[in-house]
Amino acid sequence: MRAVVLALSLALVGATVFPEFSAGKTYVYMYEMSVINGLPEEGLARAKMNASCKFLISAFDKNTYMLKVEDVMMQEFTGFWPKEHAESIGNIPKAFTPEFNIPIKFEYSNGVVGKVYAPEGVSDLVLNFYRAVLNIIQLNIKKTHNVYDLQETGIQGVCKTLYSVNEDVKAERIHLTKTRDMNHCQERVYRDMGLAYTEKCDKCQQESKNLRGSTSYRYTLKPVLSGVMILEADVNELIQFSPFSESYGAAQTETKQTFVFQEIQDSSIAPISAEYHHRGSLKYEFTNDFEWTPLQLVNVTDEQAQVLKELLNHLVTHNAEKVTDHAPLKYLELVEFLRLARYEDLEAFWSKYRDTLWLLEAIPATGTSAALRFIKEKFTSEDLSVTEAVRTLVAAVHMVTANPESIKLFEVYSKLNANPVLREIVFLGYGTMISKYCAESDVCPVEYIKPIQKRLSEAVSKGETEDIILYVKVLGNAGHPSSLKSITKIMPIHGTAAASLPITVHIEAIMALRNIAKKEPRMVQELALQLYMDKALDPELRMLSCIVLFETNPSMALISTLANAVKSEENLQVASFTYSHMKSLSRSASMIHPSVAAACNVAMKILSPKLDRLSLRYSKAVYGEAYSSSFMLGAAATAFYINDAATFLPRSVVAKTKAFFVGAAADVLEIGVRTDGLQETLLKNPSVLKSGDRITKMKRVIKALSQWRSLPNNKPLASFYIKLFGQEIAFANIDKPMVEQAIALASGPSVQAFGVKALKTLLLSGVSFNYTMPVMYTEMRRAIPTATGISVQLSLFSAAVAGAVVKIEPTLLPHLPEDFPLSRLLETDIKLETEIRPSFAMDTYAVMGINNPFYHAIIVSRAKFNSTLPSKISARLDIKEGDFKIELEERTQTHFIFSRGEQTGTYSSHSPCALSLQRSASSLLLQSGRYLTCSIQGGGCKHTYTHSS
Repeated sequence: MRAVVLALSLALVGATVFPEFSAGKTYVYMYEMSVINGLPEEGLARAKMNASCKFLISAFDKNTYMLKVEDVMMQEFTGFWPKEHAESIGNIPKAFTPEFNIPIKFEYSNGVVGKVYAPEGVSDLVLNFYRAVLNIIQLNIKKTHNVYDLQETGIQGVCKTLYSVNEDVKAERIHLTKTRDMNHCQERVYRDMGLAYTEKCDKCQQESKNLRGSTSYRYTLKPVLSGVMILEADVNELIQFSPFSESYGAAQTETKQTFVFQEIQDSSIAPISAEYHHRGSLKYEFTNDFEWTPLQLVNVTDEQAQVLKELLNHLVTHNAEKVTDHAPLKYLELVEFLRLARYEDLEAFWSKYRDTLWLLEAIPATGTSAALRFIKEKFTSEDLSVTEAVRTLVAAVHMVTANPESIKLFEVYSKLNANPVLREIVFLGYGTMISKYCAESDVCPVEYIKPIQKRLSEAVSKGETEDIILYVKVLGNAGHPSSLKSITKIMPIHGTAAASLPITVHIEAIMALRNIAKKEPRMVQELALQLYMDKALDPELRMLSCIVLFETNPSMALISTLANAVKSEENLQVASFTYSHMKSLSRSASMIHPSVAAACNVAMKILSPKLDRLSLRYSKAVYGEAYSSSFMLGAAATAFYINDAATFLPRSVVAKTKAFFVGAAADVLEIGVRTDGLQETLLKNPSVLKSGDRITKMKRVIKALSQWRSLPNNKPLASFYIKLFGQEIAFANIDKPMVEQAIALASGPSVQAFGVKALKTLLLSGVSFNYTMPVMYTEMRRAIPTATGISVQLSLFSAAVAGAVVKIEPTLLPHLPEDFPLSRLLETDIKLETEIRPSFAMDTYAVMGINNPFYHAIIVSRAKFNSTLPSKISARLDIKEGDFKIELEERTQTHFIFSRGEQTGTYSSHSPCALSLQRSASSLLLQSGRYLTCSIQGGGCKHTYTHSS
C-alpha cells in the first residue's frame, strides 16, 4: 500500500500521469447515458432518451487502441415532470445495430485522443456515439499543478476547461474534476441553417446569452505503476436556450453519462478485415441527419400521390373564402412532404397538379437540390410564365440550401440565353448562393467567384456598361474578399484608367463593398476612407463611401478622423450628409454596434452645431430604431437622401429596414431609387426652377416631363433596385425605349378593347374573385453536439398564408343594355357595392431537442396569429352632375394564441391567451367642407365621405 501511495505522490510531482491501457488486455466499462429536453418548470412534459451498453478498450499498437461496443440498448420516453413516471414508448429502431459489431481504432498518447479510424461501413452517427466515450478518456493531467485551466479539445470543439486534482492518500485514489465552458471556445463545433443573412451581436451575448452550455466531469482514478486507471467517471451537461433575455426563462437540454470500470479480460480486440480509413478526430462530425425535419407533421407512406392529393385539396377547398387558422400548418405539411420527394416524384406531381398554385409555391421552400433541378428544367423548357419563373427563382435563391451542387446549377443557369429579367435574377442569385455557402461553411473556395470576375474583366475591356454593372452587383451579393481586387480596378482612384467609366459604374462598385466589409472590414475601411478624402471626386461618390465606412463598424479613431475632416469640408452636401449620419447613429440604443454610437457621440462634440441647421436642400442620413434590451428584440430604419445643389429632385434616395432578434441582426428590406434622366429632363426647362404657386409649378413640371423623348436611348430616366436580407434580388433602368414600349402597349387596340369589355362586364354583371397564396416561409436551425455524441437542434419554423375575396355588385339607373355606348354613362346613376375580405394567418414553431432519422426527443412551443379585415365599400357616382359619395364600413379582428406545448409531440394549445382589437370611434373635420364621420355599427366602423362639385 505504501508503495502505491509513493507511486501516486511521484506521479503528482513529476512523473507522467495519464490513463493507461496495458497491451494484451481488454478493459471493460459499463456505460449509461441520458438526454432530457424540456422547460425547467414543474408540471410540463419532457422528452427523454436513454442508452446503455458496454465499451471494451484494448491496445493495438504503440499509441493506437481499439474500441468496441456491446449490448447496446436505447429507449425514449415522454411524460409530465415530475408528477408522474415516464412510460417507455418502445425501443428505438436498430437499423445501425450491425455497425456496432465493428470496432474502431483511435490514436491515444499522454491522455490525448488523436485521429480516429473506422471502415466505411461505420456511419458518422455511430462514430459520434464512440466519440462520446473517447471524450471521457481525454485527460490533460499536468505534472506539477493541482488547479489549472487550458483550451482543451473535446467533442464540442476547443473550449476553456478548468482542472482540479485532489489526492486521497488513505483511499489510494485520485479525484479529478474538470469543467468545460462552452461559451469560451477557440473553436466551437456547430452547424447553422437559414442564418446566413444574420449578423452576430457580441455585446448582446456578453450582457445576456441566448445560448449557454457547460459540462462537468468527475473522475475517480486509481494509480498504477504505468500511470492511472479510470475507475469511474460521471458527466453532467446542461445546455439552455432562450429567444429573449435569460430572466424570462429558458428551455434546457440536460445530459448525463456514467462510465464505470467492470473488469480486465486477458485478450485483446481484433480489428475486422476491412480497410480502416481516417475519419476525423475527437470533434463531432455532422451528418445528413441535419437536413431531417424536426417536426414530423406528415406520415409518408407508399401512397405518396394520395397524401399529396389530400393536402392540396384541403388547402384549395378550405381557403377559398377565407384563410383558415390551420392553413399555415397544412402548408408546412406540404413543404415537409415535398422535401422527401425525388426529382422524378416532383415531375410526376407537376404533370398532375401543375395548375395548383400551392405546389409551385411549396417546391422552392423545400430547399433541396431536387427542387432546384426541377425549377431549372421548367425554366429551360419554358413551362413557366415569366411571372411564375421570376417568383419561383427569387424564392429558390433564398430557400434552397447552398452547396456545391446548387452553386453549379446556378452557374449553368447563367449561361442560358433567357429573358433579360430572368437573366439578371439568375446572376444575382448566383452571387447570393455563394454568399450563403461561405456563411455556413468553413471554407469559401475562390473558384466559385472566378467566373464572374473573369466576365467583369471582359466587360470592362469591351466597355459594356450594362454588363459591368450586372457583374459588380453579383460580386457585391457574393461578398467574397477576393473580389476586392476586381472591384478596385473600376474604382475612380487616382492613377487608374477606371476614372473614365460612367459614374453609375463607380456608384455600383462602391456599394458592392458593403457585403465584403462584413468579412474584411479593415481592407474596406482603407479603400472607403481614401475615396471619402478625395475632394476631387463627385460628392455623391464621397457620400456613398461614407455609408460604406459606417458599415464596417469603424473605431473611435476612424470616426474622429471623419469628424475632423468634416470641420474643414468645403462641400456642404458632403458635410451635411456625414454630420447627419453621425448624429443619427449617436442616438442608437441597440447593442449591435455600441462602440459606433459612443464614438459618434464624441464626434458630435467635435463638430459645429451649425451643420444641424442646414435645410433639406442638403443631403441627409436619417436613422431611427426601437429596441428592447429585456426581450432582445427591435427594429431600425435608415434613409439616405443624396442631393445636389444644381438638381431639382434628389439624385438618389435609399431606404432600408433592419431587425434585431435573438442577439443578432439582419437587413430585411432595402430599396434605392436614382433620378438622373428625370433631372436632365427637368433642367432643360429653366422655368421649372422659377418661383410661383403650387399649381403653376406642377404645370411646368408636367410640361418639362413631356419632353422626355429628347433623351438618348442609353440614358435612363430613372433606376431602382430592391434588396432582401442584404442581397440584391432585382434592379431595373427605366429608359426611353421601355417607356415607349409601355405606351405603345397601353394604347394598342387590343388593350383598349379589353379595357372597354372589362368596364362593361363590371357595370352590367359585377365581378367576383378570390386569391390565396403562401406569403412567407422561414426556417432557421442551429445544431450543437452534446457530450453524449448526439446533437441538439434549436429550430424556428414560421409560415404565413394570405388571401382576399373581392365582390363587386353594380346598380344602374336607368338599366343599360349589353352593347351600350360609353357616352350613356354620362346619363346614368351608378352605384357599386364592394365587399373586400382580406385575411391572414401565421404559425410559428420553436423546437428544441434531438433530431435524427432514428429518434426524436423534442419540445415544441407554438404561436398562432390570424387576422380578418372584412370591409364594405359603397360608391355612388353621377358623372353628369359631378357628384359622388363613398361609404366605408370595416371591422378588424385579430387573434394571437401562444402555447408552450404542455404535451410534447402534440401541438395543441392549452390555456390560450387571445387578444382582440377593434377600431375606436372618432369624428374628424376635414378641409374644404369635407367630412369624415365614424360610428360604431355592430362592432364595426362606418366611414362616410361625401363630395359635391
